[in-house]
Amino acid sequence: MKNLRVRRRITGLSTVALAACLGVGLLTAPSQAAERHPAVSATAPDHSEAARGRAEQRTEVPGGPTAEALTAPAGDAAHVERKSLKAADRPPLSASKDALKRDYDDQADALPSHLAPSMKAEKRARAKKSGETAAECNVTDFTNNTGSALVEKVKAATTDCVNTLFRIQGQDGYNAFREDQMVTIADAMRDASASYPGDGSTGMPQLVLFLRAGYYVQYYDPDTVGEYGPRLRTAIQGALDGFFGSSHAFDVTDANGESLSEAIILVDSAAENARYLNIVKRMLADYDESYNSSWYMVNAVNSVYTIMFRGHQVPEFISAIEADPSVLTSLRDFAANHLDLLGTKQSFLVSNAGLELGRFLKEDSLRAKASPLAIDLMGKSSIDGPTAPLWVSVAMMVDAYDKENCADYGACDLAARLEKTVLPVKYTCSDSITIRAQDMTEAELEASCSSLRAQDAYFHEVARDNGAVADDNNKTIEVVAFDSSTDYQTYAGVIFGIDTNNGGMYLEGDPKAEGNQPRFIAYEAEWARPDFQIWNLNHEYTHYLDGRFNMYGDFEAGMTTPTVWWVEGFAEFVSYSYRKVAYDDAIAQAANHTYTLRTLFDTTYDNADQTRVYNWGYLAVRYMLESHRSDLDTLLGLYRKGDWDGARTLLTSTIGSRYDADWNTWLTACAAGACGGGSTNPPGEITECKDADTRLLGRNCMRSDLKAVKGDYAYLTVVVPDGVTQLKITASGGTGDADLYYSSENWATTSVYTDKSVGAGNEHTLTVNNPAPGYHFISLYGNEKFDGAKVTTEF
Repeated sequence: MKNLRVRRRITGLSTVALAACLGVGLLTAPSQAAERHPAVSATAPDHSEAARGRAEQRTEVPGGPTAEALTAPAGDAAHVERKSLKAADRPPLSASKDALKRDYDDQADALPSHLAPSMKAEKRARAKKSGETAAECNVTDFTNNTGSALVEKVKAATTDCVNTLFRIQGQDGYNAFREDQMVTIADAMRDASASYPGDGSTGMPQLVLFLRAGYYVQYYDPDTVGEYGPRLRTAIQGALDGFFGSSHAFDVTDANGESLSEAIILVDSAAENARYLNIVKRMLADYDESYNSSWYMVNAVNSVYTIMFRGHQVPEFISAIEADPSVLTSLRDFAANHLDLLGTKQSFLVSNAGLELGRFLKEDSLRAKASPLAIDLMGKSSIDGPTAPLWVSVAMMVDAYDKENCADYGACDLAARLEKTVLPVKYTCSDSITIRAQDMTEAELEASCSSLRAQDAYFHEVARDNGAVADDNNKTIEVVAFDSSTDYQTYAGVIFGIDTNNGGMYLEGDPKAEGNQPRFIAYEAEWARPDFQIWNLNHEYTHYLDGRFNMYGDFEAGMTTPTVWWVEGFAEFVSYSYRKVAYDDAIAQAANHTYTLRTLFDTTYDNADQTRVYNWGYLAVRYMLESHRSDLDTLLGLYRKGDWDGARTLLTSTIGSRYDADWNTWLTACAAGACGGGSTNPPGEITECKDADTRLLGRNCMRSDLKAVKGDYAYLTVVVPDGVTQLKITASGGTGDADLYYSSENWATTSVYTDKSVGAGNEHTLTVNNPAPGYHFISLYGNEKFDGAKVTTEF
């Protein structure tokens, strides 16, 4: 372990082309419609009455079209998983680190750092400030129009407006994306390509993004949207051929890169991976340092790895590479020729090239070709240091697909070697919490432990649970902290089998299995230095506690009915109220009265954006905690038994809409200041203590109307749980003159005390640092008669 450092202050711890242009012939496309990627079952949603109550989660699945777009993503369920991903399902790294820097609850962070050039300047400024989606964006523009009218509506929209179409479902999905509509837009893309000026002025980004959204929505609901057949395939090939054959398709500018990167992803969305391998090779060959000044051009290069990644599920793709394996050499050459990018902002371009080359080790017919190229790249890199992202990316595929020959690559015992090399620090916080770290000081470890221990006590006070739910063996949690987001992306996928295009991952495992080890895999937020933060720590720790003490079974079981409002809202509530930080974004949202309480009970990761999932989830949970605690206790009782249907009935029928009016009144008060609103008045509610023994204080509560005659006492006590770092005792209010006494061992008096605050009046404060767990004693002494005073304890 390294020596203690002074450099950081501990803060809140808290997630395709034309042959004539390219000079190379296109592969002949089959006449039949492109089949779905065969490794994935695209089960149609159940539209029965019962299913409408379930509101299934439509999370993105490996092999399906990607929803990643130029503009803001939707709600994010990707930071909670039951089990590890197979190597085949681990995608290439994104060109953007927005997801890694996203605080799950920060709606501003939901907007990308690289705003689309097609977005107007004033729109960008407004959206970045408020987190709002595109102004005047109406789904009926796309569902109620056909033919040329539809084309004009798509072109006139902003890209972030079109991006919202990824989430439409049901009849809206059919009206917008049935095959006739898709053919119309594909033909419009083809026609617009003839005069494409190399920017978004003619609506090219919107046309491409609309087509991608259509493939995405149809993939997840083919029964409603309808099948896509040969007519669309012919149209989409014409559109892509036209675009890639245009004179400005490969201009190295941000304005062109916006359309180019989307068009490259559209190749995969349409399952045309085999047809456009020449585009992959061209992008890899053309890249040079001039691209680095244009994020969108770098993103366009990086997008070819999506074609390679998902192409393995398209039989035509493998057949094409068997016939011409030169793309494997292109991948090796790109990585070998750009080793200087490792350790820079463009490092992912090289590591992704190695990853996708290594992935061909899974194909028996191509292993002999891919293996020596992979060995060559591993020889040019090492397990740690700046070239580690390349070495690890290739080694991960060796470990998955050519393990019996691992010695040839120098990649045997991969996970164990990486753990030993990269995670040397192990620190026990308590019987239930262990931290494993790459590089943390003693002070950083202890601060993190203290935060978690105290949060544990706070959680139980709020949840009012009676211990772990039945059949839950997740008795301990392991917090894994990499030294930076780059280290997280380099190593975490191999060691723990996770996708790392996110702000950290809670890997739950199977709670029923003896010896199961849940983990929160995270990293230090290097952008916050010199302050120290394990990114999204407190939010994710709440997921662990909530899963163990409130939600029966694993995460998937808890998602069989819409529980997102609770799962994410409660994680937000605990994270903010425990840290005594005002949730200003949520408070600001309260003033908008956007959702009824009944609507929020239907929130899923699929039908909601980040603002609804986190901001409004917090508001709904806080409202229920403050205003309808008995209903919430009943609900949690059902969650703890795994009675998801019973819980759903309680929310939708027993409660239903009957609190909506009161909810609106509460929102108004919340926005006006009742929920805090500023760091000096956080949402850790100071209310009257609830215990029947009126002498007993508690966390963040008070005893009021205290009185005594001169020379007498008002005696109080408080039980402090393990892990509390500070106990604050405050006396205030009332009339007369009372002095404040505190003892850590016995009833506090003027002669037996550990600390005191005396003087005229009743305003006194004492602070106890690192109080021992157990009883602590507090008294107000009547220096003169006093009446109506109150004492508050905060920890």
